[in-house]
Amino acid sequence: MDSIKQAVELARAAEAVYRPGALSGSALAPDGTQQRSAESPFKEVRLSADHLEANRIVAYGTSSPNGRYYDMLRTQVLQEMDKKSWQFLAVTSPTSGCGKTVTACNLALSISRLPERSVLLVDLDLHRPAVANYLGMEGNGGVLNVLEGRTPLSSAVLQARIGPNSLLVLPGSVSSNSSEWMASQTMGALLQTIKRDFRSRIVIFDLPPMLLGDDVISILPRLDATLLVAGVGSTSISDIKECQKHLQGSRVVRVVVNKVTESVGSYYGYY
Repeated sequence: MDSIKQAVELARAAEAVYRPGALSGSALAPDGTQQRSAESPFKEVRLSADHLEANRIVAYGTSSPNGRYYDMLRTQVLQEMDKKSWQFLAVTSPTSGCGKTVTACNLALSISRLPERSVLLVDLDLHRPAVANYLGMEGNGGVLNVLEGRTPLSSAVLQARIGPNSLLVLPGSVSSNSSEWMASQTMGALLQTIKRDFRSRIVIFDLPPMLLGDDVISILPRLDATLLVAGVGSTSISDIKECQKHLQGSRVVRVVVNKVTESVGSYYGYY
């Protein structure tokens, strides 16, 4: 829990200098989802660099100076996961507005640029799924259709490509029974299928905020590790400490603090 203790200290320092408004937070090809390529069994969509940049998704290439911070995070996370032979990474936050989905998308794109790595990004925020919107692709019912048995997993997964790189995405959709789905045997079976069918990939799960319900604590025991994303101006010290109670039995690989100004320290995108 050393990383959480460090985050508490940074949050305390950041609150002293935070100024509201410091950070505010194609698209598809004309015919939407493209045909399946000969190399991949998944439907392919082309991402727009302009759309990604407008939504603070910057780690798709090496030209963005801010992208290198996600590359640093990528290296740290992968080193820790490789050491323990972990595959499943949960990304969550104490409350909304912390930038967890932006972090999940950027981390996934950063990993996709590594020549010997591949990644699957799964949107499991069944309250406010946002991965598809941030990437600029249609949601297509995604994970909920798979859970309800209306779509096979292989048809719901999309291959998102930008330049020479690509990643797999399982979009999300809204469910009024999100908590029940998270704790269900059906979800357990889906995770086992993902582990088997995508065993060579790192799988990143964008989860709901931790303190807004029991969704996250229901599914965390089924995942290998957790990346907690806090936001200056969005997360209080008490929020982080409350999350620490729920994370006692989980493996926290890093705590990311978004929206940190340089006046707080030498870190920009994360801590």
